[in-house]
Amino acid sequence: MAAVLLLVLAPVFLAVALAVRLGSRGPVLFRQTRVGLDGRLFTCLKFRTMHPNAEAELAALLAFNEHDGLLFKIREDPRITPVGRRLRQWSLDELPQLVNVLRGDMSIVGPRPALPHEVDRFEADLLRRLHVKPGLTGLWQVNGRADLAWDDAVRYDLDYVDHWTPWLDLKIIGRTVGAVLRRDGAY
Repeated sequence: MAAVLLLVLAPVFLAVALAVRLGSRGPVLFRQTRVGLDGRLFTCLKFRTMHPNAEAELAALLAFNEHDGLLFKIREDPRITPVGRRLRQWSLDELPQLVNVLRGDMSIVGPRPALPHEVDRFEADLLRRLHVKPGLTGLWQVNGRADLAWDDAVRYDLDYVDHWTPWLDLKIIGRTVGAVLRRDGAY
């Protein structure tokens, strides 16, 4: 499925890459270490939506976090470029993760890929998220994305791990289209 999507979406990839390149200085792709199946680290790919030095600016913004739990989100994050804001609204920044799916690091559907510092703070029960590959989409995305409270996001991820079926994956893929079009929680 990922290979077919990469072929079909190749013109979109080129257009987005050009927009990122023309929109601000820096690389087209953002690479970040994430934690995958059984705790293995991998490099997660995204189209860059922030200024190149955004990671270094994070510490200065922690006091403005609008999310609870382990996630950091600011609705009007000053590090996001104008092009990046649009990419996030339509979830186009996530498309390079199809390469992660092809590499075997991720699945189309699964829990949100966690950052290593988040996993370091997981309670024992939450480590069950690492029993499946993280996904490009999942229950967390189709039920509110960044607008979800941390406890709800955790509950959705664990429900997915505990109740996975091929039918559930198909339902989530179908609901992802609506979630992307509504743009709820996409910032």
